[in-house]
Parts: sequence; structure tokens; C-alpha cells
Amino acid sequence: MTNSPTTPVARVAVIGCGARAAIATHVASTGAGIVTALVDPDPTARERTAARLAEKPAHFSDAAELLRAGTEITAALVLTPDDTHAEVAIPLLEAGIAVFLEKPITITTADADRVLAAAARSNTPLYVGHNMRHMSVVTTMRDIIGRGEIGDVKAIWCRHFVGHGGDFYFKDWHAERAHGTGLLLQKGAHDIDVIHWLAGAYTTRVTGMGGLTLYDQVTDRRDNSDRTMSDWYSEENWPPLAQRELNPTIDVEDLSMVQMQLESGVYASYQQCHYTPDYWRNYTVIGTEGRLENFGDTAGGVIRVWNRRSGYRPEGDIEYPILGDDDGHGDADLRTIAEFLDFAAHGGTTATSPVAARNAVATAVAATESLRSGSVPREVPPLDPTIASHFDRRALS
Repeated sequence: MTNSPTTPVARVAVIGCGARAAIATHVASTGAGIVTALVDPDPTARERTAARLAEKPAHFSDAAELLRAGTEITAALVLTPDDTHAEVAIPLLEAGIAVFLEKPITITTADADRVLAAAARSNTPLYVGHNMRHMSVVTTMRDIIGRGEIGDVKAIWCRHFVGHGGDFYFKDWHAERAHGTGLLLQKGAHDIDVIHWLAGAYTTRVTGMGGLTLYDQVTDRRDNSDRTMSDWYSEENWPPLAQRELNPTIDVEDLSMVQMQLESGVYASYQQCHYTPDYWRNYTVIGTEGRLENFGDTAGGVIRVWNRRSGYRPEGDIEYPILGDDDGHGDADLRTIAEFLDFAAHGGTTATSPVAARNAVATAVAATESLRSGSVPREVPPLDPTIASHFDRRALS
């Protein structure tokens, strides 16, 4: 995206200078915004983020201080820990500041509804950063489905091999229910959103299953709050039971799955394991006239389509390359930030959706409740239709 003389340049605050703060570097790349403020209680984190930027933003310890200062801010990237999203985003929305809220939108359905209600009440742009909707593997699958190459979708399966799980999720706050509800939400909400997008429908009923099956056996523990992930991440941390310095509290599941019934009659499943040797997602989508499946989810991978009857044929009938996203989702992050800044300035439709983000969380919350209550099926509570209609109207405006 390039800026024109008639296009306003967003003045962006980056709120939360942790692991996801690297996406702030994309703001200037779009030509549609500049980073003018960094917000984090840790001055070292602010300095670390500032070193990545061409701009020289002002520094603040929290969002309340930013708002009190009266600094000219038109948009904010909220990249704080998941359990703080609602308390940070709502005052910004009420102040009329367009909000990019990192996914998952919140860690409870009630908080997600509060955020959407605040955006509707203030009529302020809210964008949830579900960057996977901009990943080539996902957009290519959606295009295949849209062209009718596999007929009408009837089933979607996703297997998520979280090979870096021990380093990414079991050495800091992610390992605690109090801060994330569980990894079926924190990690799974992204894929549940993709499942909903590919199916064109939301989940109404779930059954979850899983447990803490490995990392509870690792007794080497450490409070890592004085460090960042770059200090402990290594692919040499293997096998999983040889991991060291895990978070003192671990009460989330490292193996989980959910069966989903969608409002359209589509059935779906999602599984994740946090101690596989490899790290990628495998989707299978089955329709009335064929099926598709991805092999790899970044550049160099492929999506294959089978649409004639046969025995085992690993090559399929049609093969599509997965383009871009060489380093995972860097390209998707850039497209996501560009879309947010354009949406904040001009409105219109976006690939992502606050309603969809809320429904992904509501599904994951219900699935986690089912998992922890003996796999009793749970209904997914619908969003208040009045709030939902606000976002429908905004998308059409």
C-alpha cells in the first residue's frame, strides 16, 4: 500500500512490546501509518521495540497514561497478554481510537462480547488480527472451495503439530489457565476461525477431550519473567521430556481435540499436540465432489485436490503451490497490518471479522469446558444479534 496526498497517515500506538511487537515494523512499510507511541510497563521491552523502528516514538508505561497525555493517536495495535485485551481495548475504543486487537480477541466469551459491545456503542473501528486469513495456504484452500472444485463442503479436519510447544507455551504465562484459559483457546482459536471461514458457518455444539500428558512430568522449573523467548528457544531442546526451566505453574493441556457441529450441517474436528518433532498444520476439507489437503503450510508446500474415484493416489488430481510466508506468517502479518490501517481510515469490508473472532473464542471456551468436564457436549452461546448486526452494517458501509 502506498500513501497518497489525500490519504490520512495513521498515528499508531503499539501497546505491548513483547513477542508480537515485531509486527509494528510493518506500519511504516504500508505507507499508511507511523508509530508514534510505545506502551509497556517494562522500559527494556520498549527500548527493544524502538530499536526495530525507523520512527522515534514517545514512551508510556500503560494505556491509561497514554490517554491522559493527550498524545495524538488515531490507531492502536493492542499486543498485550491475552487476559488483558478487554481492559486495554475498551477504553481505547471508547476514546474513538481504531483498535487492532491481537488474536485471540480475549480469553472468555463474556470479555469478547464486552469488547464488541464497546466497539458497537462507540462506532469505532475494531479489527482482530487473525493473520491466518491472509496466509497463502488458507486463501488458496478458500479459492479452491469457492470455485466449486470439491463441491459443497461437508467436513473439515485440522491436525496441528505444535513442534515448538514446549518453548512457545510452557515456559511463560501461556502455561497457566488464569492467563489464557487453555491452549485449545490460545492456539486453537486461530484454526477454529479458519475452519469457520472455509465452511462459511459458525459452530453451535462441541465436544472436547484432552489432558496434560507430558510436560507435567518435567520437574525442572523456573520463573522466566526476567527473560524473553529468544533467551530460551532452541530446536536443540529435544526430546520433550528433556526440556528445562518450564514455568513453575503448568495447568493447561498439552494434547487436546474438539469435535464441532456447525450451523450449516458441516462437521469439523481440530487436534493439537505440543510435543511433536515437526511444526505445521494439516487441513483436510471434504466436499460432495472431492477433497483437498495441504502438505506443508508455508512456501514450498502444496495443496492437492482429489476429484475422481480411485484407490490410493498420493499425487492427487490437481496440485496448487503454497506461495510466500517463507518464515511462517511474515507476509500475512504485513497484509494484516495494511488491511487494518486501510480499514481504520476508510472502513469497508475486511478478510477478518470481529464477530468471527468472537465466535472462534466462544467455540474454544465451550470446547475447553467440555474437555474439563468429562467430554460432556456443550452448546456455543450465540452473539447478541443487535451487536452482530452493527458489524454486518459496518462491513457493508
